[in-house]
Amino acid sequence: MDIRDVLETHKQGKISSEEAEKLLRMDYLERIGQDCALDRSRSMRKGIPEVVYGASKTPAKVAEICASRPADLLLVSKAGRDHFAAVKERVPDAEFREECGIIVIGRMPEPGRGLIGIITAGTSDVPVAEEAAAMAEAMGVRVMRYYDVGVAGIHRISEPVKRLIESDVDAIVVVAGMEGALPTVVSSMSTAPVIGIPTSTGYGAGGKGEAALLCMLQTCSPGLTAVNIDNGIGGGGVAALIANRRSERKIKDRKEGT
Repeated sequence: MDIRDVLETHKQGKISSEEAEKLLRMDYLERIGQDCALDRSRSMRKGIPEVVYGASKTPAKVAEICASRPADLLLVSKAGRDHFAAVKERVPDAEFREECGIIVIGRMPEPGRGLIGIITAGTSDVPVAEEAAAMAEAMGVRVMRYYDVGVAGIHRISEPVKRLIESDVDAIVVVAGMEGALPTVVSSMSTAPVIGIPTSTGYGAGGKGEAALLCMLQTCSPGLTAVNIDNGIGGGGVAALIANRRSERKIKDRKEGT
């Protein structure tokens, strides 16, 4: 039972004020077995859905977590086919976005007013970009995608950025491996905040994403920030938070006539 459920149940007279207060004081954690505690109220408290990191868990454990239905919407990131097969046996309506290794449990929200852009330097960066897109869409944000427009052919980036500016996107996620230069280029061209996601794409030294991460951290273009290597969940989540807050502000300003 989340915060909204508690308030509605109290409004209907099904629980006392004391019972409602007790429930509201709880952390809304659901323990699964002896080694997993999920945050049931994260979506209500932060606007971010519960996300389970699948890569370090066995398929059986991931299936056990998903079958518990700890939230209205649950994502499993960095999941493989074995994870999904185990989950599907226990949760028949589970969906698998294989291109980014995301399992979706529950119904995705209807797209809201928030809008972000996602750009990749190359096609090798698409899986992380799609992870970011899945996270943003799970937060009710619309996504415009432009892939394979990296600095190796710098002329390719102008048109996507122009379209994103014309669409008044709330934030832009730029996913890049190799030397990770594209986020700085995009940031220099746009007034929207840019979130860079370095990927573990490249050769030799720094080829696991370290070079791209350091390049983004050393950017000379203010307005660019970076998340960790291959962290599509983090990048998409930040962009969606920005988009949703900006959307809420626009609605509030219209109501107040400002």
